[in-house]
Amino acid sequence: MDPIVLGLSSSTPLFSSSFPTFLTTRQSWPRSKIDIVAISGTGKSMTTSPVHTSTVTNFGFKTLMETVSVDVQRAEGRPLNVPLIAPFVIASSRLDKVENVAIRVELNNGCVGWGEAPILPFVTAEDQQTALVKAGEVCEFLRRSQPMTLGSVLAEIGGLLPGHEFASVRAGVEMALIDAVANSIGIPLWRLFGGVSNTITTDITIPIVSPSKASELASMYYKQGFNTLKLKVGNNLNADIEVLKAIRVAHPDCMFILDANEGYTANEAIQVLVKLCEMGVIPVLFEQPVHRDDWEGLGHVNHVAKGYGISVAADESCRSFLDIQKIIEGNLADVINIKLAKVGVMGALEIIEAAKKSGLNLMIGGMVETRLAMGFAGHLASGLGCFKFVDLDTPLLLSEDPVVGGYEVSGAVYKFNNARGHGGFLHWDTIAWLQLDSSFINISLVTLIQHVNCMYVQKSTF
Repeated sequence: MDPIVLGLSSSTPLFSSSFPTFLTTRQSWPRSKIDIVAISGTGKSMTTSPVHTSTVTNFGFKTLMETVSVDVQRAEGRPLNVPLIAPFVIASSRLDKVENVAIRVELNNGCVGWGEAPILPFVTAEDQQTALVKAGEVCEFLRRSQPMTLGSVLAEIGGLLPGHEFASVRAGVEMALIDAVANSIGIPLWRLFGGVSNTITTDITIPIVSPSKASELASMYYKQGFNTLKLKVGNNLNADIEVLKAIRVAHPDCMFILDANEGYTANEAIQVLVKLCEMGVIPVLFEQPVHRDDWEGLGHVNHVAKGYGISVAADESCRSFLDIQKIIEGNLADVINIKLAKVGVMGALEIIEAAKKSGLNLMIGGMVETRLAMGFAGHLASGLGCFKFVDLDTPLLLSEDPVVGGYEVSGAVYKFNNARGHGGFLHWDTIAWLQLDSSFINISLVTLIQHVNCMYVQKSTF
């Protein structure tokens, strides 16, 4: 089957004969209604109308990579800076604001895809400036490239941004390309990745804070509908125990995850397990108890934790396919935390497949991200339907939401609708204004015109 160049009229089947859906001419898709978005310096409201998508559940991502040819017209990366409600403190770092990189890719047919490269010091290898430089280089490559299959262009990106060193930028570019393709063929990402479900339920994180503050947050999150709390620990053993006691008083029925972010030695991690047993408290998960390179310590803690009925997750220790092979062969953990910023989208799919074959459980997580990156991860998790643990809460910790549209939030539940692709976007030309001074923003009407199978934005002020 010859590849289809997105944006060109074609009646060639998009998928193999086993798939009942075909890509026909763009004119065959109906136009949707006009959506109006009102924007001001303090908030936004949005009314949406249904978007046409196919009813087929599984579109076959692997088939898509082989059959669709991508022709990029424009590609660009820009700073995406968003303040936090409060500092985000973990054992290895402190974050006062999000300084990520947004990626925008526009295909020759006008369809746009969005991605985000999350930056978290001491966890991701890139800082924002490095990420912007590498994003610029890759975007230049995309603009100059001839049309090629989606699989080929993703492989080229993997070569230009190899390994963990540039994994976050690679993830952002991969997100944008896949989102653009999903927009072109008119399906939501969760269907593209398997269509198992269109909802997920997340935990919510309590960073390293005082016992009184932890108790306050636990009570607030309980009222908001969160039943699983993720507690950041690993900074001080005794202080961590006091926080646990305070939270149990405030929220006795909650399930909780301990995340040490490499903060303990193996002996300290085992002391925590003993203390929890004495308190009669069993966490559903103990995440990354020791340093990422302490393989012996990780295996030892995992062995001891099994005796208490507690699962251990590898997060920072799993940053490549070689890492998961080592974890599987050594029986070093029960759960693998998948984060796109650690391994990229394609790397994540490879690790997910290996984990499933080995019988390991899976967790989907992220860095501190907006609803762009977190939404993509959520689409992936809901579409695949193979994640036992969901930790996609950090957009709830931001004081602003720069994303228009996207998934719907109801407490701990995220719902992904039938809007094509990611379903959300940024006001690209106003990102800098938003970061400089929101007082420059006039109340605007943004008319969203979904023209044929693409989304365009037309803005008028008054």
